Amino acid sequence: MGGRFLSIGECMVELSQAGDGLLRKGFAGDTFNTAWYARACLPDDWLVDYFTGLGDDSLSEDMLAFIEAAGIGTHSIRRIKGGTPGLYLINLKNGERTFSYWRNASAARQLADDADHLRKTIENADLIYFSGITLAVLSSPNAVETFLSELRRAKAAGKRVVFDPNIRPRLWADKATMLDTVSQGARAATLVMPSFDDEATHFGDTSVEATIDRYRALGVVDIVVKDGAKGATLDFGGQRSHAPAVQAVDVVDTTSAGDSFNGAFLARYVTGSAPDEAASFAAEAAAVVIGHHGALISPELLPLVG
Repeated sequence: MGGRFLSIGECMVELSQAGDGLLRKGFAGDTFNTAWYARACLPDDWLVDYFTGLGDDSLSEDMLAFIEAAGIGTHSIRRIKGGTPGLYLINLKNGERTFSYWRNASAARQLADDADHLRKTIENADLIYFSGITLAVLSSPNAVETFLSELRRAKAAGKRVVFDPNIRPRLWADKATMLDTVSQGARAATLVMPSFDDEATHFGDTSVEATIDRYRALGVVDIVVKDGAKGATLDFGGQRSHAPAVQAVDVVDTTSAGDSFNGAFLARYVTGSAPDEAASFAAEAAAVVIGHHGALISPELLPLVG
């Protein structure tokens, strides 16, 4: 039995150095990256859709074509007259990557402004995935509340709602708002997939167990805490297990380590694998991804898919 996987957030135009002063155009974003790897790892009877806001410019058209070519549905994407996608530039200096962003006018900020369209999109999905960045880029507190209200409604209806806090302080007006909104996002979810480094830095958690306990207190039933080279700790309905990390042969680019883990994990979990088995698969997939340049690698490079 298949289903419909819906990822919601912001996909951006990525400009990277191509040598001789030239730039290479690509497309990426945390929730889109996860949709990409979910599509790569899911069987054909599962549909994968991406929901965001895009404009009516040529960059938006290019992004739509790219998403569709990956086998990811775009039919629900909101088109905003006069809008454009967000954009970021990767700067390389002495082998270190830094990023410059232009996203204040991103059409994705308006993805929740049409409440009826948002509800219909979510109602058509079996699993809904979103992140802290999804919440951070929304246009207003009212848009955040509209979005969370629909997720709470989906959770109450028995749908799987999955949240990666993916905490990025530069996107938030202040720390108090950031922590409160991330916590509200967790309350709307059935499964939360945080990275322990983020939780320790911003919530002050002293251990993975403290992170699990805090999200459990918010009403989250299932939790996967990613902890880099230490692997992932899972707590599903009170049953705790651990999946070790897989060491990459050669670490080239860790940009999409967490996103690829999430997509691979969810692909296996929704198709019947036990949580620890899904996490072991995801760890192997992530190890392959970080051995290649770029957030998105060809599905053909993922040896475990099939």
